[in-house]
Amino acid sequence: MSDVFSRISAEPLDSSAVDEFVWSAESGAVVAFQGIVRDHDGGRDVVSLDYRAHPEADTFLRECCEKIAASTGLRVAAEHRVGSLTIGDLALVAAVAAPHRAEAFAACAELVELIKASVPIWKRQHFADGVSEWVGL
Repeated sequence: MSDVFSRISAEPLDSSAVDEFVWSAESGAVVAFQGIVRDHDGGRDVVSLDYRAHPEADTFLRECCEKIAASTGLRVAAEHRVGSLTIGDLALVAAVAAPHRAEAFAACAELVELIKASVPIWKRQHFADGVSEWVGL
């Protein structure tokens, strides 16, 4: 069985599936991150987001998970949503299981930062005033 799960999905994310993938009998801790679409950014009201992915984004996401799994020896999972999302939708779910909480927290934080820095997925925010803008381009 692989110690890594990764997926880019146009369907709503299921955080429990990611948690269940990483958990094993020797796990004393499962730490998960849920990136949720919020209703504001930079003092402006956000009404929705669009996520667009490079055709090989799934490869980049898998490499992030594999890198963290290889450096820590832990089970790692991440799933990123693409398409149109509304307020409250899950955009990113990441989870790591470990025997102890400290290593699970550290590995999950490192995983999320690596995904944000490495995976070619772009976000377009739509604001209440009708303006939209790409973030991080």
